[in-house]
Amino acid sequence: MAPVPRRKSGQIVVPGDRLGVIEEFTPGPGTYEEEGAIYSLTTGRALLDLLNKKVSVYPRTNVASVPHVGSSVVGQVSDVQSKTATIRIFQIGKRVLSGFFSGVLHVSDVSLRYVESMYEVCKLGDILRAEVVSDKNRTFHLSTKERNLGVLYAFCSNCGHLLTQRRFQMRCPECGRVEKRKTAQDYGKGEF
Repeated sequence: MAPVPRRKSGQIVVPGDRLGVIEEFTPGPGTYEEEGAIYSLTTGRALLDLLNKKVSVYPRTNVASVPHVGSSVVGQVSDVQSKTATIRIFQIGKRVLSGFFSGVLHVSDVSLRYVESMYEVCKLGDILRAEVVSDKNRTFHLSTKERNLGVLYAFCSNCGHLLTQRRFQMRCPECGRVEKRKTAQDYGKGEF
């Protein structure tokens, strides 16, 4: 059997690096024990606590951002049905994600007032801001009830141009089509 290299506290380790044996240390966070040996579970810095006889690894990489209840998210409408819309979440707070999550916006979570159909709220391709109100069953349920939540950029369902807001209506400057949306108070001014 090959000799075990001596580890020092603060040294960078990768998953699978041997850190010691259970006779000399107790496995701590970021480690696992297998057949009496303690190994690194993650990439990070090893911490050898000689006083308490414990070895831990503190992650060196950033943990992926995931929406949680209360998060403000921005996404693009990928599907609209009469009672729900599916949103591809690409931003959490001010952080733009490298991938995306899917969220569901139900007609009952759109406004404080009664809304009959999601077709009055958003259309395919619109960009909107919402709040995560639940993550039950690993599904992100969204709400746009607050004034600062709703459609940020709406596109004409006829010609695809950006709609301009006129009071409670959205109008296409290209083809003249008038549509309805539930817009955020800063419609057309958001940054990505």
